[in-house]
Amino acid sequence: MNFKFGTKKIKLFATVILSLFVVQALSAKSGEEMSAYLFSYFTGGSGEQIRFAVSADGYEWFALNNNEPILNSAEISTSGGVRDPHILRGHDGKTFYMVVTDMNTSKNGWTPNTAMVLLKSDNLIDWTHSVIDIPTQYPEYKEMGNIWAPQTIYDKDADKYMVYWSMTDGKTEAVFYYAYANDDFTAFEDPPNYLFGNPNGKSAIDADIIEKDGQYHLFFKTEGENKKGIMKAVSDKLTSGYVMVDKYLNPTDKAVEGSCVFLLIGSEEWILMYDVYRDREFQFTKSRDLLNFSVIDDEIKMDFRPRHGTVMQITSDEARRVIDKWGINGSPAIYGFGSDKVKKINLEIDQAGGNVRIPVRYGTNLKKFNPEPIVLPGYTVIPTKAQNFTNGAIDYTVSTPDGKSKTYSVDAYVANNPILEGYYADPEILYSEKTGRFYLYPTSDGYHEWSGNYFKVFSSDNLVEWTDEGIIIDLPSDVSWADRNAWAPCIIEKKIDGEYKYFYYYTAAQKIGVAVADSPTGPFVDSGRPIVGTKPEGINRGQEIDPDVFTDPETGKSYLYWGNGYLAVVELNDDMVSYKEGSLKIITPPSTFREGAYVIYRNGIYYMMWSENDTRDENYRVRYATMDSPTGPLNIPENNLILSKVPEQGIYGTGHHSVIQIPGRDEWYIVYHRFNRPQGINMGRSAGYHREVCIDKLEFGENGEILPVIPTLEGIEPVRLQKK
Repeated sequence: MNFKFGTKKIKLFATVILSLFVVQALSAKSGEEMSAYLFSYFTGGSGEQIRFAVSADGYEWFALNNNEPILNSAEISTSGGVRDPHILRGHDGKTFYMVVTDMNTSKNGWTPNTAMVLLKSDNLIDWTHSVIDIPTQYPEYKEMGNIWAPQTIYDKDADKYMVYWSMTDGKTEAVFYYAYANDDFTAFEDPPNYLFGNPNGKSAIDADIIEKDGQYHLFFKTEGENKKGIMKAVSDKLTSGYVMVDKYLNPTDKAVEGSCVFLLIGSEEWILMYDVYRDREFQFTKSRDLLNFSVIDDEIKMDFRPRHGTVMQITSDEARRVIDKWGINGSPAIYGFGSDKVKKINLEIDQAGGNVRIPVRYGTNLKKFNPEPIVLPGYTVIPTKAQNFTNGAIDYTVSTPDGKSKTYSVDAYVANNPILEGYYADPEILYSEKTGRFYLYPTSDGYHEWSGNYFKVFSSDNLVEWTDEGIIIDLPSDVSWADRNAWAPCIIEKKIDGEYKYFYYYTAAQKIGVAVADSPTGPFVDSGRPIVGTKPEGINRGQEIDPDVFTDPETGKSYLYWGNGYLAVVELNDDMVSYKEGSLKIITPPSTFREGAYVIYRNGIYYMMWSENDTRDENYRVRYATMDSPTGPLNIPENNLILSKVPEQGIYGTGHHSVIQIPGRDEWYIVYHRFNRPQGINMGRSAGYHREVCIDKLEFGENGEILPVIPTLEGIEPVRLQKK
């Protein structure tokens, strides 16, 4: 789903979830903290001029100057139009550089242009400019045209500013060139040099180079047989050696261009935004590894409609300067909270009513808590110091420079649900006898139409505080037979010949694979082929997904369950990576079964649980049956619904679960996913891939029946394990 821009096209939600960072990053030399963002862009139609917008958090944006140009294209260009602005803070922290395409499609159409404009400023207000016409100034490039989307980066090895752009001679596809600017940033020191071209011979335009961990990531727009989108190449050197990463990075299948990548302040999260040009839309995505990006359109708001542009972090003084110069239409509002104690994707901000609920992490001292409200640059908010939230809500008042104000009633509470921060689903939980810790293996969620392609693991010693142990399987690099749709894993620990082994079953490309490790955190090695790759005989519906593995404590035999629309079970061989021929059995629960089977054993009773309805449905929920053996038959109680939505708490889409028993105790917990709260219920279809993982108590009645679970916001208290 692409975000529709323009105030009349924004779907307003009663709650707004913004701000995923702590404002603490420092500029290179000035020592001032970065606290806001400046977006340089142009607009469609006759809008080929530079415009600015600002944001306090990188999510909610406000146009400066009523979305009118901040420079006159006719005065700075040869064509009368400029587009694709790229803005950069200089290495000294106080000089700014901007480069733009010298092009006026309103006047000249798509006639190949030949020039770019270089601009320089020391205050973001006043800009010097110069035009570089490539064929005129460099006769050896007299056949060149389509001088598009220039950008600038500081080359620390050369101690110079490198400008790079795409161009073509009209006979071959566009490739990238670069040149070093002179000290005044008015011309190039030398003729352009070749930088990079798409190895498959397709056009490469709109480059954006980001440095991360000593490597340069060159993002660019290219084309394939069935897709036009964003790819990247990576090198240890800025000017050479780029190696293509064979993967489109934009989650959408729509044609896109004009990518910009920027780091959220005080965070390890990167935003990749790009122009969905045929739909006249912009899309925002997010990543930590610059490889796997999830769509965050539902979190973005703008009062303007941009085309290809770039974002730069700015200080509060710089933000005030541009706002004082050009003005802003932002209201006195709180847009988020910067404290790292806040669960930011679960914030409830009722802008109309002025009521705010802040969920905070376990261990937060609410007697002395400063949520760090985020407002527009130049605005003020009081109080500014830590407050005691244990006695009820605290009033916060936001004021604009011209004296307008608004007061919010702000409440804070400890929310142990969700247990993982971010979007995850289909949680599988394991207690490891080897390590004495709990491990959680979810689907990595938040990807458009469930397009994630990797699996992570988290560990805990108390079921409340979880540590991210990293990626354990990346389909494109670790699996030979599938590279997409990494869904719904399960795992089992087995002691074989005195050594612990971990067998990890997972869904990939609607087949089920298995990988093996010596540790619950890996490394996992795939078996090289799917253990389940086709439908069982007689089944003509559903998908081969959602595995569950169970070892019968009575016999020691292990079983694998799977299915969507049907439920199959097989007995596994001793090697745990194959199953016994002739053991397959269909045991689909009647009427309500959809997917997500899970089996446990307690006091001589086998319990089969499953999810009903679609994961995009707010009524996604869990039912159960009992069995006399791991393969059935099913005995379905009259009242077998054990987990479902709680609308009065804003909890919806509760399903696809796993269960954990605390070692040595008849104490059980259910781990499940729900729609993101509070935003999910308003997301439509995308609620089904913006899910989060929760845990609550699972209890049994006197006759062994599973009692209905009440999903909570508070979650559970930490579980203390007995020391061995």
